Order: sequence, then C-alpha cells, then structure tokens
Amino acid sequence: VQLQASGGGSVQAGESLRLSCAASGRSFSRSSIGWFRQDPGKEREFVAAVSRGGSGTYYADSVKGRFTISRDNTKSTVFLQMNNLKPEDTAIYYCAAKSTILTYTPTTKDAYDYWGQGTLVTVSS
Repeated sequence: VQLQASGGGSVQAGESLRLSCAASGRSFSRSSIGWFRQDPGKEREFVAAVSRGGSGTYYADSVKGRFTISRDNTKSTVFLQMNNLKPEDTAIYYCAAKSTILTYTPTTKDAYDYWGQGTLVTVSS
C-alpha cells in the first residue's frame, strides 16, 4: 500500500482542517488506517485510527470530541476532520496502514507497516 497525505495548512485556533490520506494498492480495504502526528524533537504520537470496514474508530484523549476519522473504501481514501484546532495540534500528520483481519485496529505506531510522507498542520493562537 502506498499512501499520500494532504490537506495540511496554517489556521487560527478554533478553525478546522480536513486531512486526506489517499491509498493505492489492492489491500486498502483490508487495512486498518491510522493517523499519527509528530512535533520536531518529540515522539510520533497516535491521533486516530479506523478499522478496515470503517465501523471501528479510535481516538487519542487529546482529540476526542474534536477530530473525526472516516474512510471511503470506494475511493481508497481516509479522512481526518479536525475541528476546534488548538496550537498544541501543530505537527506533521502522517497516515499509516496495517493489513488486518476482522476489526483489529492498532493504535501504536510500531504496529503499522506502511507510512505516507506527512502533511504539516500549523495552528496559531
């Protein structure tokens, strides 16, 4: 699976952005997809993940209620809708894929096999 993340940008606190992760490859519909973010000098951290069928969604506590992950398997794309952005959301956002069975959806970066190149989100106060 090859992944291409897009949709990052610079916004003010309280505004919204929608990130997209477009995938190529036949295994997309059999893959869980996760979003992670990384600030320079910090560890890459989990943000959200969605199961292969889309029924299972998981979020970091820091983004619950503000971010929504979804997927469209017909378009091989996963979305991350980010509302009420805060300066602490500033980071490079990466999407990642993991071929999984049933609804298993990992939330740790080491579990994922394929990574996109990242898209920068900057939130100013």
